Amino acid sequence: MRPLPALLLGMTLALAVAAPAASPPAEPVLKAGMLSPVMPAPQLKLDSTNGRPLDLGAYRGKVVLLAFGFSNCGEVCPITLATLAGARRKLADAAKDVQVVYVTVDPERDTAAQMKKYLANFDATFVGGVGTRAQIDAAQKSYGISSTKNLNPDGSYTIGHSSSIYMIDRAGGLRAVMPYGHPVDDFVHDLKILLRT
Repeated sequence: MRPLPALLLGMTLALAVAAPAASPPAEPVLKAGMLSPVMPAPQLKLDSTNGRPLDLGAYRGKVVLLAFGFSNCGEVCPITLATLAGARRKLADAAKDVQVVYVTVDPERDTAAQMKKYLANFDATFVGGVGTRAQIDAAQKSYGISSTKNLNPDGSYTIGHSSSIYMIDRAGGLRAVMPYGHPVDDFVHDLKILLRT
């Protein structure tokens, strides 16, 4: 008869060989639509509201929330910006690692000064992107943004535009796209995950 310790050791080794390898931990699920594979976020050749060229690479190490809109927007843009500002407030100290970048779709009216003043109504840390019509068109194309000018009877106009928010991780990868209309808590949920990675 085999000694008991030797028998137990043999059974343990047999189980170790037969047991399947442990699965890697599942990636946390975001509320936003996750992009796979993660691609480098397209660069923007624009001016910023802080007086320097807008360089997304300058925000490496932070999570960037990138959106498009304009300062004369009546409803969608203010809601989006208020939501992003609310998410930063809820993050408290962690908000220092989140940068909101808001690119105009209305370069004919949105100067750097105008955009800076507009964005400051929501959060003084928000950075705007402005430029020529050609530069803005190129920026919109690189992120798949559409916009349409709609004329009013009095000669004024408004602009209909794509309103999703692009989520760029600390390494500059385009990780996810959050559709318009999600609440503050959904952004807080996703930002906490992205700030950990």
